[in-house]
Order: sequence, then C-alpha cells, then structure tokens
Amino acid sequence: MTPSFPHGSVAELLLARAEDDHPALLFGAETLTWREFVAAARVRAGALTALRRPGPWHVGVLMDNDPEYLLLIAGAALCGATVVGVNPTRRGAELAADIRATDCQTLVVGPGHRALVDGVDAAELAGVDVLDADGERYRDVIARAQAHPVATTAPPGAEHVLLLLFTSGSTGAPKAVVCSSYRLAVIGQLNRHGLTRDDVAYNAMPLFHGNALMAAWAPILVVGGTLAMRDRFSASGFLPDVERFGATFFNYVGRALSYVLAQPEDPREGRTRLRYGFGTEASTRDREEFVRRFGCRVVESYGSSEGVCAILRSPDTPPGALGRPDPQMGLEIVGSSGAVCPPAAFGPDGRLLNAAEAIGEIVVRGGAARFEGYYNNPAAMAAKVRDGDFWTGDLAYADAEGHYWFAGRSSDWIRVDSENFATAPIERILARHPAVATAVVYGVPDPRTGDEVMASLLLVPGESLDAAELDRFLDAQPDLGTKWRPRLVRLVDELPLTGTGKLDKQVLRGEAWLTDDLLLHATPDGYRPFTAADRTAREASFAAHGRLALHPTERQHP
Repeated sequence: MTPSFPHGSVAELLLARAEDDHPALLFGAETLTWREFVAAARVRAGALTALRRPGPWHVGVLMDNDPEYLLLIAGAALCGATVVGVNPTRRGAELAADIRATDCQTLVVGPGHRALVDGVDAAELAGVDVLDADGERYRDVIARAQAHPVATTAPPGAEHVLLLLFTSGSTGAPKAVVCSSYRLAVIGQLNRHGLTRDDVAYNAMPLFHGNALMAAWAPILVVGGTLAMRDRFSASGFLPDVERFGATFFNYVGRALSYVLAQPEDPREGRTRLRYGFGTEASTRDREEFVRRFGCRVVESYGSSEGVCAILRSPDTPPGALGRPDPQMGLEIVGSSGAVCPPAAFGPDGRLLNAAEAIGEIVVRGGAARFEGYYNNPAAMAAKVRDGDFWTGDLAYADAEGHYWFAGRSSDWIRVDSENFATAPIERILARHPAVATAVVYGVPDPRTGDEVMASLLLVPGESLDAAELDRFLDAQPDLGTKWRPRLVRLVDELPLTGTGKLDKQVLRGEAWLTDDLLLHATPDGYRPFTAADRTAREASFAAHGRLALHPTERQHP
C-alpha cells in the first residue's frame, strides 16, 4: 500500500508540527502548543521503548480522556508501538478477556480506574505489566525518558499497526479493529470537515473509540488546529465547555445530542462559535432541534469502526435516510439469496410494500481490500469478509432515487406469522409521536411461535403517553405494516448504552417484559397495562407450547 497523500503516517503529521507554536490541545485549564505536544510525545516514545518486552508491542490504555492518553498514542506513532484502547465500561472477566485477546504486554491505568483492574482475578492478567498513570513507577519511566532521550523511528505507516480499537459491542462481543498509522493519517487528510488552522474542535467522546480520533483529532492534526477535550461526556457541561474553549466544531456518537437537548434551553446556545457538528446515529428530530437551538450545521454520517465505507447526507437527502453512497465505494444491498435487492416500492399511503424483497444487508464489493482486519479473531473475519467483499451486518433498503435507508442490524430481523421484517422503519414511525424522544424496536420470543414486536420508548422530558393515545396514534399511521404494531411497549426513563454511547439492544432483548418499568400490551380492545398476572400467564403459555427454553429467564440463566 503506497501512500498517495502528502503524509503517509501519523508520525509524519506530528513531525510536521514539531516547530509549531499554535495551540494543539486544550484540557481544563491546561494548554499545550504543537511544539510542546510533539516534544512530550517524543518522551512517551522513549518511555514505551524502555518498557518494551519480547512479543507484540501492544500497550493497553485504560483511562478517561486525558492529555496523557493522546500523548501515548502520539508516542506510539513515533516509535512503532500499538495502543489498545481498553473500554472502561467493561468489567471483570470481560475486561480481562479484552486485554488478553489483544496481547497487551503493558497496561497504563488512569486515575479512578485502578479498581477495575483490582476487580479482575490476578491470574487473568498474568504477564501484563500494569502501571498507574499517576503512580510513582510510571512517572519515573517518563522522567528517565525525558532526562535521557532516545532516538525512535516508526515503521512505514501502512506497516505500523498504531491502534487496536474495539467495536461498540452493540450486536455481539466487541472486536478489536486494526487501524494502521497510514489509515488514521489518510482519514484525517480525506475528512477535514472544512476545518482550518483557526478552528477549535471539541471532543468529549471516548478516545478508546474511533469517532474521537478519526472525526476530531486526525483532521485537527492535519490542519494544525486545536483540539479541546473533556475527560468524559457531560450534557450539562457541553454549553459551558463550548463557550470556554471557543469551539467551532464538535463530534458526537449515539444519543449525545439528545442528552444535550434535554438540558433547559439557554439563549447563550445561539451565541457560541459553533458552526459544524459531525457524528452518527442521532435522530432526525434531534438534529433539527440542535440546529434550531445552536444555529450550526449538523452532518450525520453512516460508517463503521472497520472503516470500509461511509455514507454522508447531502442537502437533498430525505429526512431519516442515510444518503446516497458514492458509487466508487462499491456498496450494494444484498438479499439472503445473494442477489441485489430491488428498490423499495411504496404505496400511496407511504407503506413499504416489498420489505421482504427490498431489505437486505449492505455489502461493500471489493471492500475486503480496504479492511485492515480484526486482531486475532478469525471467526469474526470469516463472518465479515467473503470472496473479497465486506459484509457490514447492517440492513437497509434503497428508494428509487438511490437513497439508502437504514433498516437495523442483521440481528434485528423479526419474524411474525412467517413474515420477516426489519426494525428501523417501525422505529421511525414511533418516533413521529411528539412525546417520543427515542424509539427502540426489537424482537422477543412469542409464547407460541416466532417473534413478537416489542418497543421501548424514551419520552421527551415532561411528556406522557397513555394506552389510549398510543392506540390512536398507531391507528393513524398509514405506513405501519400489518405485522409491525408492537405487541409490547415499555416506557423507560433511560436506555442502556454501550461504552461509546450507542444503544444496546442486547440488554433490552434480555430483559424483555421482565422489568418494573411501565409496560403496555396489545389486546383485542387496544393497549392495556401489563400486570403481574399477565406475566404469569405468559410464562405458563411458554411452558404449554414447549418453548420455555426461549423464555427470557431461561435464556439468561440456562
């Protein structure tokens, strides 16, 4: 892979800033210029070299956003080490499994996270050198590297695995995605978002996930602008931070916008320097409301941690659609037969008439060549890469104009009365209700056969929704498929999220109707509250039909 860009690695980008006195990083009251940042990164490169042992040179970092985190990544870029972004929302055996699976020989633990390591059986981390970032030993290693500088050289960018970044885990066990120094450098040079040296990019998304590094830090590094960073996302802290740092750009993932919008409206919102926001998985309503309140452009994108494809919304993209993919990306929507799905057909009422035929998986033809792989996970590789193509695991359909519409994950198919359909179109319908902030739809086992449609609704603060109103609303939706009406509706105060802020449907599926939240269930006379007696009767029905093994309790505790 020969670089075709001015800079073929993160190391080259950093060294180009070595004499630059423009602000590079703002964190709390701390400011580092690019000259200071690169000098400190060189010290970390020397420290990592001193800590190196035989085997994969993998350094796990378990901490919140911190200048030290970015300096370790930059230091690794200069010396050839690999930084493993360890997810601090993982616990116990799962946390240990992430560290072992990525062959970490060193683990740098940030303040406040030592308890996570102490909660792991010592045998699970045998052979891993654990250092506290605020501990005496780590400070001594840094001090010695500073007092006795060593020259370090990184391999060519395409040969240097700079990062192992775990997927969000919203559809299964997290997988460590390989990201070379070349790929991160290219992403920054390709996706500058129109940023200039005078821009200040505000990032509160976690550095262990690709969004923070690829959507914010890499473009800022390319243009020599300034990154303003917070240790972790705070809805109440968003506006004060944006004001204090003079931020002009921000990045987001998942429900971040909705949490900001849940804060009381403030006239200061329209007076910030913000001009552009970029992210993924925000609802149409949240994007529109954010634009109204903050007066800045928000661009939604579709992509994945694997970095194989991306779809950006354009001004003519219909509300709710992903956008038109670039033909050069090689995206197709492929059905279970292996054939390309036909365009979606809609009735006069807007109902999707051919969902079973039109909805398929997004496949990137030839995309395997752009995928750098999952680390030490051949099973995951086999599931994603077939005959040179990359299978995203995401469902979609295309309208006659070529716009792609997200239809859920490959695990989001629901089968009711022998009819298969996807969840995202139902979620979009439910989200039309003015009281609904977020609608999440998923399948749960039917006591007799197949699945039932279940929805969890997070309401707009201060709003309410009763059974009769829900009945009237759904009756009035002309494009609601005949099998799409949720059998069970759960009203939640909060939704489970992965460590990257994405919705975690696995938790909702596992809990199903076994919850203390208010539940409504569909009856011949409309929605009614779901009672303890209904729960008992449902379990008896599972038993009577020989499906007790599919009851949520049995599935969680086999």
